[in-house]
Amino acid sequence: MAVYTDVAEGELGAFLKHYPVGDLLSYKGIAEGTENSNFLLHTSSGSYILTLYEKRVEKADLPFFLGLMGHLAKKGVSCPLPVTAHDGSVIGTLAGRPAVIITFLEGLSLRRPAATHCAEVGKALAALHLAGADFSMTRPNALAIDGWRKLWNASRDRADEVEPGLAAEVDADFADFERNWPKDLPEGIIHADLFPDNVFFLGEKLSGLIDFYFACDDLYAYDVATCLNAWCFEKDFSFNLTKGKALLAGYQSVRPLSDQESAALPMLARGSALRFMLTRLYDWLTVPNGGLVMKRDPTEYIRRMRFHRAIRSPSEYGLA
Repeated sequence: MAVYTDVAEGELGAFLKHYPVGDLLSYKGIAEGTENSNFLLHTSSGSYILTLYEKRVEKADLPFFLGLMGHLAKKGVSCPLPVTAHDGSVIGTLAGRPAVIITFLEGLSLRRPAATHCAEVGKALAALHLAGADFSMTRPNALAIDGWRKLWNASRDRADEVEPGLAAEVDADFADFERNWPKDLPEGIIHADLFPDNVFFLGEKLSGLIDFYFACDDLYAYDVATCLNAWCFEKDFSFNLTKGKALLAGYQSVRPLSDQESAALPMLARGSALRFMLTRLYDWLTVPNGGLVMKRDPTEYIRRMRFHRAIRSPSEYGLA
């Protein structure tokens, strides 16, 4: 979440009259994240999240994202739901942007998750994969290898400004992925961005998953690899084996990984690390400083890429 587009109070109040949410009492921008403009709304009927879609989110994809949330909720996955306007529509326009109001989930995202939280995330991710298996809509992963290549082409000439030698290092990774990326693994709907700021907890209990705006059809094990990157590394860039073991055990308690998926984890995790390094690198080089937008340091994921490159067995992630 972030704020790219400011919204005037009068304009917002008029927009809300189209929805069964009551009168606006207060609102504030939410600074975390990098993709859309988000606001916490307090109205006479409760609390909601307002999202204005920017940057990488295409308006044509919104029915998929919003339909998926409704489908998952019906299957027992705790996630927010879009609020329908009085005219039956879900997607409106505010400040020149596509806009949606979604229900508010109680809970907090964790800055320092423990192994017990990682186990809960693993279970929730597997439940999401199973629940999405019969979702009728599909969406290709716009940030698969072809999408990475576009970001890299836009960033490569300045990559060595961030870290000397990075351009040659990433070129070699692309050559490897384009030859050896795993195929014929189980696939379906994945979240693709299940970072700690997209998971809410109430104490030790996971209370909900949010931000489905990268959800797509791709390899389930790639989603697992992304969670290893997001949840199991410490501030000093070291991999926490206890957290990795907990996350993988939690996932497999709901949906066991096949032998082929397990064997593919090192390459999938390295590819996932490259994907997040590239979006961060692109933003680092192109997004202006200032405002409420929080840019993220790409070097964090350069370190993860190098860690995965040295992995020889999935057991090094804690896989039993």
